[in-house]
Amino acid sequence: MLQVQFIRQHKEEVLERLALKQFKELHLVDEIIALDDSRKKLTVEYDETKAQANALSKEIGKLMAQGQKEEAENRKSTVSSLNARLQPIDEQLKATEKALHDALILLPNLPSKLVPAGRTPEDNEVVRSGGDLPTLYEGAVPHWDLTKKYDLIDFELGNKLTGSGFPVYKNKGARLQRALVSYFLDFNIDAGYTEMNVPHLVNEDSAYGTGQLPDKEGQMYHVTEDKFYLIPTSEVPLTNLYRDEILKDTDLPIKMTAYTPCFRREAGSYGKDVRGLNRLHQFEKVELVQLVHPNKSYEVLDEMVAHVEKLVQSLELPYRILRLCGGDMSFASALTYDFEIYSAAQEKWLEVSSVSNFESFQTNRLKARFKEGQEKAQLLHSLNGSSLALPRIVACLLENNQTATGIKLPAVLHTYFGAEEIA
Repeated sequence: MLQVQFIRQHKEEVLERLALKQFKELHLVDEIIALDDSRKKLTVEYDETKAQANALSKEIGKLMAQGQKEEAENRKSTVSSLNARLQPIDEQLKATEKALHDALILLPNLPSKLVPAGRTPEDNEVVRSGGDLPTLYEGAVPHWDLTKKYDLIDFELGNKLTGSGFPVYKNKGARLQRALVSYFLDFNIDAGYTEMNVPHLVNEDSAYGTGQLPDKEGQMYHVTEDKFYLIPTSEVPLTNLYRDEILKDTDLPIKMTAYTPCFRREAGSYGKDVRGLNRLHQFEKVELVQLVHPNKSYEVLDEMVAHVEKLVQSLELPYRILRLCGGDMSFASALTYDFEIYSAAQEKWLEVSSVSNFESFQTNRLKARFKEGQEKAQLLHSLNGSSLALPRIVACLLENNQTATGIKLPAVLHTYFGAEEIA
């Protein structure tokens, strides 16, 4: 959530950067400033009325002690009148504060000055790429055929149990999932991240804190009776571990990693782009989250991008890194880099990771702060990244490494998987 003071002091910059993000409700900026003006005015009126009532109340006792009963009664009458005025002022103040908050949460985060202009994914910038595009043998097929051939994943059985987008991993397919999760976690732990095991459901406060509510409410599975949400990523519970906390600067950075299933309704998704593992309602992912000093968040973002790049390189997959344009960014992000892997059988690039800096947008909602010595507490910056999302990694590993006799696995997975290939 943006801070009102920043909006007031940098109105034109706010409007310009919101426009870069293709945000249409720019009138909210003026409404927020007007509501803040009203809030300040009502606050002053309330405080002055309350102070006047308190001052007169103190005089009443002195007047009674001096035997000035009539004057004391006049003071009492005035105090009663002042107190009667306080209630409607207070009610109006609370209503104004709520309206201000409700308007503020509709504003997305401001894009960084590094964000390129653009409306669609086609406007994203390719920062760099790596790896060689594979040349497949003549009989190569997409992963949905490979999973059937080697009995790795049963999409129809998942459809029977739940519905489309909930596959059942079997035999070596299940083992490959477990191998990837273990390898990803170990890779992150070796880089200084602390492994966490967090709930897969969160309450409304947690979903609000990281910006899923109210922006992505329609994309989340909702347990209505308990008002819980199935997590779309472990970013939500991990970041909320520090909601309403004040850390010491010596505690920073906070570096966490976690493996969880992720749940996304993906309403409106259909067609060839959702076939097989390309887009699921339930999938597994290993996540990275950092909470850092504001002065270091962009340095940390570069470090996280480099970390994920090394992980992708270790899987021997062709990749490219994109800097997302304003129109393709998430609600809460200030700057995002996407990783895409080339799917040789489908002849297309598939997103497997997003690494983002949210600056203070999430931590302002969370009230996650830190203190340097005796100075006033200030907001942390939060960052997160996929390290990695499994479905499309599995799809590309299967497709890019298929041969006439089996599927070769990258060397880093041999020990974790217990074999060099799937045959």
